[in-house]
Amino acid sequence: MSRTIIDIHVLQTVPPSNLNRDDTGSPKTAVYGGVRRSRVSSQAWKHAVRDKFETELDDSDLGMRTRHVVEVLDRRIRERAPELADRAEELAKATFKAVGIKTSAAKKEEPEQSGYLVFLSSRQYDNLADAAASAARAGGNLDKALKERDVKALADREHSIDVALFGRMVADVSDINVEAAAQVAHAISVHAVDNEYDYFTAVDDHDEDEERTGAGMIGTVEFNSATLYRYAAVDVDRLAETLGSPEAAQRAVEAFARTFVTSMPTGKITTFGNRTLPDAVLVRLRETQPISFVGAFEEPVTAGTSAGRLSQAAIRLAEYAVEVERKYDQPPAASWVVHVGRATEALAGLGQDGTLDELVKGVGDEVAQRLAGTA
Repeated sequence: MSRTIIDIHVLQTVPPSNLNRDDTGSPKTAVYGGVRRSRVSSQAWKHAVRDKFETELDDSDLGMRTRHVVEVLDRRIRERAPELADRAEELAKATFKAVGIKTSAAKKEEPEQSGYLVFLSSRQYDNLADAAASAARAGGNLDKALKERDVKALADREHSIDVALFGRMVADVSDINVEAAAQVAHAISVHAVDNEYDYFTAVDDHDEDEERTGAGMIGTVEFNSATLYRYAAVDVDRLAETLGSPEAAQRAVEAFARTFVTSMPTGKITTFGNRTLPDAVLVRLRETQPISFVGAFEEPVTAGTSAGRLSQAAIRLAEYAVEVERKYDQPPAASWVVHVGRATEALAGLGQDGTLDELVKGVGDEVAQRLAGTA
């Protein structure tokens, strides 16, 4: 039985920047192919994608990841059942108890929180709020009334697109976990990097003592610049199963493709103004398994006298993709390319060459056909 998997490969050049810092404030790195590379963690890029979802998707398609679950549900109950406002907090606590998610307060006067981040969709909060209000109106034993409304099941239905894509782990109630439909790799540079330091000074604008010289502040900021290889994959069948709707799955794939390509982590962005768009995007639709092409860069790219790193990276990526797919008999079922300028021309022949809008529409249409069984 064939599957539907979307692979997204991106080459993106970023100028001096510090997109994703480690615990010392240094840009994250990794050793690959025996040399140190610039690295941006998958968590950082997924967070950037989720932020950008807010411009692509309706609030009803999104979720919230927070420890303040009681406070959020309290607010939903007040909005949907104003006459129960004085009991909203009590109802919220009882509801999460019935779901199986433990909450507690660090101090007596503070609101209760879960012990970990809980990822619930907007619709799930609404459904839980309605169930809590219904149980309260029924009177009698609240815990029994909530159990009769099967609030645990309500927390495991109508998942949001971001929950379906990135998954959910609930430590207290493992049977409502959601397996992620998307895989996002750590972005790494196609070449070796050495982090550099920017020494800066700042003047005290209010200091009027002409005899006092020197800066009001001095410091250093660590940075590097890199041409990154970024990769993500989406299991469309799992996505459709979790969301329960082919239309929702198509919408999710289109939103993820666009936001993964155009998003960027915002670490130190006001200091470096490093926002760029990718130089090249290659999307492959597969029927067997996801395939990363990071092996094209196991031997680090070096800058030549007649060609920069980007053009060499594009040639490497194009050659490696074709060779891997031929040797392992894994041709794509469909393919799309967006590339900018002559440096990435090597990728133009690997798929339907066009704009990002055309790529997103093409991927969405193909996904819709396959989920409908007409591909």
